[in-house]
Amino acid sequence: MDKIKLFAPATVANLSCGFDVLGCCLDGVGDEMIISKNSEQTLRITKITGQELPLSIDENVAGVSAKALLAELDEKQGFDIEIKKNIKAGSGIGSSAASAAGAVFGINKLLGEPFSANELIKFAMEGERLASGNAHADNVAPALLGGFSLVKSYEPLEIISLPSLPELRMLVLHPLIELKTRDSRSVIRQNVELKKAISQWGNLAALVSALYTQDYELLGRSLKDEIIEPVRSILIPYFDELKALALANGALGFGISGSGPSVFAMCKGDTVAEKVKAEFQEFYQDKNIDFDLHLSKINPGGIKILS
Repeated sequence: MDKIKLFAPATVANLSCGFDVLGCCLDGVGDEMIISKNSEQTLRITKITGQELPLSIDENVAGVSAKALLAELDEKQGFDIEIKKNIKAGSGIGSSAASAAGAVFGINKLLGEPFSANELIKFAMEGERLASGNAHADNVAPALLGGFSLVKSYEPLEIISLPSLPELRMLVLHPLIELKTRDSRSVIRQNVELKKAISQWGNLAALVSALYTQDYELLGRSLKDEIIEPVRSILIPYFDELKALALANGALGFGISGSGPSVFAMCKGDTVAEKVKAEFQEFYQDKNIDFDLHLSKINPGGIKILS
């Protein structure tokens, strides 16, 4: 193979109780990328459409991640990267992760897959370091692996794939304001009360249990965040009203997607998800804030090869 076209999916990270360690992969929302070998032994980003982002390798998350992979192999083969950005930067649904993960996935394929999907995560994390100042894996891991991913540890890096539930639907509302991950991280307190930490640990453990036992009710009760949500939610327009609306209409749970400003409502089945979507649409359309709504199943496979 000399060329590959792929779909790099959006992701929802944190999922309320799993700050920086938990994420899931969305279906139908994502970027498209074309990666091809060149004869000049040079790594280049040749074209970006959909967003105004730098073409410089050292200033773009796709370039930084690809560069890290090639350096590990001491590989001289050159590559050209084209990106069609369908995920808006600063949206909170893994825009930087999609580009970073897509770049390393595509190059790895064209090189004959010297790395496993799990091994690619550390390279994609370098893109996240550029984007946010923190090399977190809770977006790039589900983008590469699909489904739900749990970061068991960062040093050493260990990622665990969790089962999904067949009727899960993720409804994501993105107010079209930009909230940079760096800025959103700056409001987080560095010290946590032990009582709140214990509650958070319990919810994360219960969520993992719910996925394995297919217990939707327990899953919903686990989507609680006493540490991050109280300080980040004030940056998101109408957060409390949307949360009340989602829960009143049958959503399992509601929270901030990644660093925001997107929010998610996790639902069981299409009927509930469509009902919550209609309520969100009606509520937000007169608030003088443009918005996008995405309704998605959980993507079990992550990045998809289109051609």
